[in-house]
Amino acid sequence: MNLYTTSGTPEFMEKIKEKHSGENMVLLHGAGNSLLLHETEGKTVFQTPKRYEVIGASGPLAKHGYYIVNNIPVTDEGRPIFEHRFQNRANMVDGQPGFLTFRLLRPVKDDTYRVVTAWESKDHYELWKGSQAFKGAHERKEQTPPAEKVQNIFSAASYITEYETEKPEDEKL
Repeated sequence: MNLYTTSGTPEFMEKIKEKHSGENMVLLHGAGNSLLLHETEGKTVFQTPKRYEVIGASGPLAKHGYYIVNNIPVTDEGRPIFEHRFQNRANMVDGQPGFLTFRLLRPVKDDTYRVVTAWESKDHYELWKGSQAFKGAHERKEQTPPAEKVQNIFSAASYITEYETEKPEDEKL
């Protein structure tokens, strides 16, 4: 499975989504731009997409909700370690109140993995962040081999982007 993204103005992204209404797409609105997600086994309809391989998934892409995208730049050498860490974590987010969607995305042409989660609301996400399950999912395990502890697998600092499926009120006018 692949997930493709493209970004632009809310109006232009909406036109693309409407033109290809039979595709599995979700339109997200963030600070300053909109992001269109297209999940498919086939090719994308986007002209200049970013392409990711879906290497972990839970739940369908939520058509409505609050999306968090954790952008994590990983070195080429660090990719196997990073993926191993995620594959060996319990899916502690599954079943959390308000949880809708999870995707672990491997980049095809750059170094930034994306961890995408969708929630019923920002409040549900905040509850998850304060939960014991969150702490458990993000703690470093003591069984980590010594070489892995000293190796820096990240090529830059990670950062989070936030989106909603509805346009902010000030953009609806």
